[in-house]
Amino acid sequence: MGCCSSAAQSSKREWKPLEDHSCTDVPWLLLFILFCIGMGFICGFSIATGAAARLLSGYDSYGNICGQKNVKVEGIVNSGLDLTHKKYVFFLDPCNIDLVHQKIKSIALCVSACPRKELKTLADIQNFAEINGSTLCSYELQPSEYTTDPRAAKLCPKFPVPESAPIPFFHRCAPVNISCYAKFAEALITFVSDSSVLHRLISGVMTSKEIIMGLCLLSLVLSMILMVIIRYISRVLVWILTILVILGSLGGTGVLWWLYAKQRISAGALETQVAKDNLQALLIYAIAATVFTVILFLIMLIMRKRVALTIALFHVAGKVFIHLPLLVFQPFWTFFVLVLFWTYWITVLLFLGTTGSPVPNEEGFVEFRMAGPLKYMWWYHVVGLVWISEFILACQQMTVAGAVVTYYFTREKRHLPFTPILASVNRLVCYHLGTVAKGSFIITLVKIPRMILMYIHTQLKGKENACARCMLKACICCLWCLEKCLTYLNQNAYTATAINSTNFCTSAKDAFVILVENALRVAAINTVGDFMLFLGKVLIVCSTGLAGIMLLNYQRDYTIWVLPLIIVCLFAFLVAHCFLSIYEMVVDVLFLCFAIDTKYNDGSPGREFYMDKVLMEFVENSRKSMKEAGRGGGAEGRELKPMDSCGAMNSRVA
Repeated sequence: MGCCSSAAQSSKREWKPLEDHSCTDVPWLLLFILFCIGMGFICGFSIATGAAARLLSGYDSYGNICGQKNVKVEGIVNSGLDLTHKKYVFFLDPCNIDLVHQKIKSIALCVSACPRKELKTLADIQNFAEINGSTLCSYELQPSEYTTDPRAAKLCPKFPVPESAPIPFFHRCAPVNISCYAKFAEALITFVSDSSVLHRLISGVMTSKEIIMGLCLLSLVLSMILMVIIRYISRVLVWILTILVILGSLGGTGVLWWLYAKQRISAGALETQVAKDNLQALLIYAIAATVFTVILFLIMLIMRKRVALTIALFHVAGKVFIHLPLLVFQPFWTFFVLVLFWTYWITVLLFLGTTGSPVPNEEGFVEFRMAGPLKYMWWYHVVGLVWISEFILACQQMTVAGAVVTYYFTREKRHLPFTPILASVNRLVCYHLGTVAKGSFIITLVKIPRMILMYIHTQLKGKENACARCMLKACICCLWCLEKCLTYLNQNAYTATAINSTNFCTSAKDAFVILVENALRVAAINTVGDFMLFLGKVLIVCSTGLAGIMLLNYQRDYTIWVLPLIIVCLFAFLVAHCFLSIYEMVVDVLFLCFAIDTKYNDGSPGREFYMDKVLMEFVENSRKSMKEAGRGGGAEGRELKPMDSCGAMNSRVA
């Protein structure tokens, strides 16, 4: 598990793709299992202390759980009641919402039935109690006293009592008409000032739900099609991108110099301070644009051959998806597992919100609070949310890396396993769960401080001074950048583990060395490649949005169709991002495999390349161009030259 010893050993060994399989980072797997046991303990504790019953059945303001017999709470009147026949929670003023603490500020009672129609007077409440046997006023009032007792004004519901219906599985009476939550809705949706606008938006979504579902399916199909055909249009996309960048930079620079010349001529006749300031600003902008354009041209000149590698990798990635079609479904399985875990996590969080011992508050009602160290269990629960979520995402990365590594380092593609994805999952479960746990924990160590700083920044918004606000934002930005860098390094470390079955630290060190040796290629792939995939996302969103406009435009059943179109476009972007992120992952894995292949093999007998023919053509073209240019010691030559010079020399002698 030690990083230093592993790093020292890695320099003495060679890469042996798929030859050895051994368990990696076992102590971290045991630590992760212990952590998950702790998560299970929190769930069991909340259920054992009655939190599950209070959450599902509901409880009143006196600590009584609805639908069962209760134990008396000392110092609290109306506690310890037998409410076996009163199974629903009813709020005397359900529309009195505390926006700060996000809860209903109202006395809660257990009733036997929810009022299914609006009640406007005490006589109506009394009549409802006599007919349905459900008393909507406080327990100390009898139905016969509703219209005569002066206490009824405080102990009965606020008028008018809205029509209510029980929430499925949670036994709470909720108003059927959500208009009483208008203030809460306005706090969440600030642009809605008229409730009729919200109603029209919701009606637009409901009446066009079939079209929305069809357009979401269209975005899914377009994403799959794009993943297949991107291998054929990658070269065109790269050249279109290059031409647009050149024209844009030249055009912008030319326009700035033209405006400067025009302003200078006109400023001669009008000598004002404003004209001088504008002229100076235009000169600065034009010079900056010229410097930027020159630097951009130099970068494109240096990286022009690396762009060819990006095109070749995209072409090979398309072949990978043809040979490994199950890769397309990786986002589905990952999303499904994440949803299951998030559902479990939210359920336990709700349990924790109602767990603890009954304690009287300042208003004389009961609240459930945890005392001692147990009140910090939700912190443990939050850490579990981040770590386990990152663990699930890391399992996807390791699965994809293992499948692509198997494809790349199998010389005869017809000898591939029947299901390389399942074989990769099997290797992950049997050997590399500890590595995944360690990598995801490192991301957690960075993500949680960033989340804490973001929470502090949100809480202090408008209270802190400018310096503190700037420092907070700078720290958040630095942690975000560090998280992205570690995520990228982790992904390459998982690839190295899939190739050589080494521990996380060794794999991360080996992957980092490979990436540094190929820094220019990494820059080309991460700029050109990512922008190509971004264009693909834009293409899918625009296509889906255009289809949505054409379909929704012919619908006359509703007034506003902006919200359905926004929903469709957001879903299309999420789907495109999920699918194309898998494509990006495959390209990154292929690049690391290619870099290792060119480092330890030179094409000579006994050291044959594993790479695809497209990548082989790229290598041969690079070597020919080096010979023709007479600069074999250049940057490209250093990247393609095998690092193990002694081994290469011996193979040539043999």
